[in-house]
Amino acid sequence: MKAVFKRELRSYFTSGIGLAYCSLFIFLANLSYQTTYVEQFSSNFVGIFGVILGNMSFLIPILTMRIWSEEKKQKTDQLLLTAPVTPMQLVMGKFMAAMTVYFISIILTFAYPIITYTYGVVEWRLIIGNYIAITCVAAAYIAICQFMSCLTESQIISAILSLATLLCFSMFHDIVGADIELLYKVASFISIELRYMNFLNGIFALSDIVYFISLAAFFLFINSRMIDKRRWS
Repeated sequence: MKAVFKRELRSYFTSGIGLAYCSLFIFLANLSYQTTYVEQFSSNFVGIFGVILGNMSFLIPILTMRIWSEEKKQKTDQLLLTAPVTPMQLVMGKFMAAMTVYFISIILTFAYPIITYTYGVVEWRLIIGNYIAITCVAAAYIAICQFMSCLTESQIISAILSLATLLCFSMFHDIVGADIELLYKVASFISIELRYMNFLNGIFALSDIVYFISLAAFFLFINSRMIDKRRWS
C-alpha cells in the first residue's frame, strides 16, 4: 500500500492536478473569507465551513476523476492488478494519496481562525469540531468519487458521475421535498448537507461522524470488491 500511496501522490503533483486542486480550493476559500468575514468585520468564522462543503462537491470530482479512469485508459491497471498487494491495499493507497492532497489544502485554511483570533473572539471548540467533521465528509466524498472513477475509463464521465452523486447526497432532500413523507425521510437521512448543519450550529453529533465514516468505508469496500472481480476476470 505504501508504494501505491507514494506513486499516486507523486502523480498528483507531476500531472498538476494536485497543485490545481489546492490552488483552486484556497482561492475559493480566501474569496469567501475576504467577502464574508474580513469586509464585514465578522468574527463568526464557522459559516465558512458551509462554503467549503459546497466547494468540495465540485472540486473533489476533479481531484479524483483520474484515480482509476486514467489507469484503465493507459492499461496500467493491469500492472496494479498483478502486483503483490490486495485489492483493498490498492484502493486504500489511492484513497490516502487523495486525502493527503485534501489535508494540504485544508490545513492552509487554519490561518483563517488564527487571523480572526487576533481581531476578535474565536470559539476554538466549535472550529476544531468543524475541521474534524469536514474532514470526515471529505473522506466520504473521496471514497464515493474514487468508486465512480472505477466505473469508466473517461475522466470526464467519471467527474460527471461523481458530481451527480455528491449533489444527490447533498441536495436530494431539497429535490424530493416534503410532499412524499417516507421518501423525504430517507432523503433527509442520507443527506450530508443536513447532517453537517448540526456542526455549523455548534452540535457535535457523533452519529453524524459515524455516518460519514461508514459511507466512506462502504464505498471503499465496494471499490475493492470491483477491483478484485476485475483481477480474476
